[in-house]
Amino acid sequence: MHLTRQLLGLGLFLILLLIPFHTAAQQVAGMSSADKVNIEVVKSQNLIPAGTSAKGAVLLNLEDTWHVNSERPLQDFLIPTELTIEGTDQITVSAYQYPPSKEYNFDFSQEPVRVFEGEAPIFFTLFATDDAEPGTYELSGTIQVQACDNSVCLAPVTLPVTVQVEISAPGTGYQTMNAELFEGAEMQRGSLTDALTATGSGEIAALFDTLGIFWAFAGIFLIGLALNLTPCVYPMLSVTVSLFGSRKEEESKLASSFFMAFVYVMGIVFMYSVLGVAAAFTGALFGSWLQSPVVLAGIGILIFALALSMFGLYELQPPSSWMQSLSGTQRKTGGVVGHFFSGLVVGVFAAPCIGPPIIALLAFVGSQGDPLFGFTIFFVMAFGLGFPYLILGTFSGLLSKLPKSGTWMVWVKKVFGVVLVGVALFYLALAFFPAYSFHVIIVTVITGGIYLGFLESSGRGLKTFTRVKWALGVGLLIIGGMMIQNLQKEGIKWEAYSDEKYAAAVEAGTPIMMDFYADWCIPCLELERSTFVDPDVIDATLDFKRFKVDMTQYETEASRELRDRFEVAGVPTIVFIGPGGEEITDARVVGFLRADRFLERVNLLREAAEGKMVLVD
Repeated sequence: MHLTRQLLGLGLFLILLLIPFHTAAQQVAGMSSADKVNIEVVKSQNLIPAGTSAKGAVLLNLEDTWHVNSERPLQDFLIPTELTIEGTDQITVSAYQYPPSKEYNFDFSQEPVRVFEGEAPIFFTLFATDDAEPGTYELSGTIQVQACDNSVCLAPVTLPVTVQVEISAPGTGYQTMNAELFEGAEMQRGSLTDALTATGSGEIAALFDTLGIFWAFAGIFLIGLALNLTPCVYPMLSVTVSLFGSRKEEESKLASSFFMAFVYVMGIVFMYSVLGVAAAFTGALFGSWLQSPVVLAGIGILIFALALSMFGLYELQPPSSWMQSLSGTQRKTGGVVGHFFSGLVVGVFAAPCIGPPIIALLAFVGSQGDPLFGFTIFFVMAFGLGFPYLILGTFSGLLSKLPKSGTWMVWVKKVFGVVLVGVALFYLALAFFPAYSFHVIIVTVITGGIYLGFLESSGRGLKTFTRVKWALGVGLLIIGGMMIQNLQKEGIKWEAYSDEKYAAAVEAGTPIMMDFYADWCIPCLELERSTFVDPDVIDATLDFKRFKVDMTQYETEASRELRDRFEVAGVPTIVFIGPGGEEITDARVVGFLRADRFLERVNLLREAAEGKMVLVD
């Protein structure tokens, strides 16, 4: 009896102990993620004229202390927030844009969790086709969410989304709505170059449709400005400084320097405007003839000649007979023509690098069929490219007025000379032995560091100047060592493309990643030595069939057939094929992308392979 009373007492104690946990479990079991999220659909305008686009957004209004996972959660066990809206023949839905996420350390996870909180808008673009009939349309969609607080994550739910769209006749006026919200969306878009690479010529059309002609052209100017970050543009800096820094004192007045710099930039602008429009209307790859081995070798020799002038071997000047025949005032007119011609030539240096980022621009120009409009777009883009050289050329002449410029300016010219030697050898390597192009850069950095830092004789006896030289020399040697270390990294293991291998992968339902490249393609080399050696990229693509498609001989029948079949306008182009044999068009990459941006495209193919909804980045 005594033992029975003890057992009953123990049982009662355990029941009382478990009551709070049971109650909490009942509360969690009775809750749903849907209870913590209120969904609202908003639009940027009351109606969409046929042939134009507008913005829409799904607002996630979250209860206080509750969050939903971001579209890319850090943990595999968490369910991402995913929005999809089905379009129709008259209305397409694209360019999904999720809000910035925040990282929190919750009690249920030892690692940070990436979430949305408060009012979280997910933006998208609605485009009404040219032949869309006026009327009211209802688009259906879903959004998947999983709500969490500091202690628990609720079961994920898929909620219905309905978007009402009013289409009007072409040219009809409309009323803007929710301006503050959608202006914020534009601020979150990231770089315009990334936007172009992500969504192609449709994004250019959206710029003109949603922002208006002024802001669209302002965006295109910024795209041109961003192209200065490509490696082929670097020698243009050295050439510009050497051209304008050596002007005589009477020629270096600010007004005169500005005028000559403007003429120089107009040479760059004219070259790209004409080349771009020609490429758009002939269907040729932008600058493809500039990327042939013969032309690459010619550019390398020309840059090497410029490099030798930096070491004082000679001065490059236009022939005086040209100048005399062009004007009675030889010096003034000769300077104008010479600087314009220099701009034309210097613009050629950058063409092998900046082609891929503007393929979308070419596609848009070609679709308009208006040569004047196309010339204007490329003029604005090229002026953005040349704008830094307008400033650099204007003020480079002031270098000669700096005190005690003789000693250090000789050394600075030799620094530019070493840079140009490296660039020249890089182009020559592309022309004759492309596999060793990056080895040439490493050799130049290391030998340049030794020469400029420790062997070059300028300023001996000047302690501060000598220390500056030593610092540069040591810095270049460190960079060279890091580049050697990077060269040792193993990248993605590719297979050479063949129709048979491709057909077998499609039949087996294996996801496919295809890299269209060429030996002379500089952004292709950037991808190879930067993005494709990233461990996360390698791991994320292990389950794919990874094909290299060689476009080095661009005009051969085999290359032309593959270009047409996969609609490849230039290299590098990365094409992702889903398990069903259809391309995941939203994942396509044109030009160079950093590893983190490239992984976003890879994830689209992984989602397709796993049977998930495919979203537009």
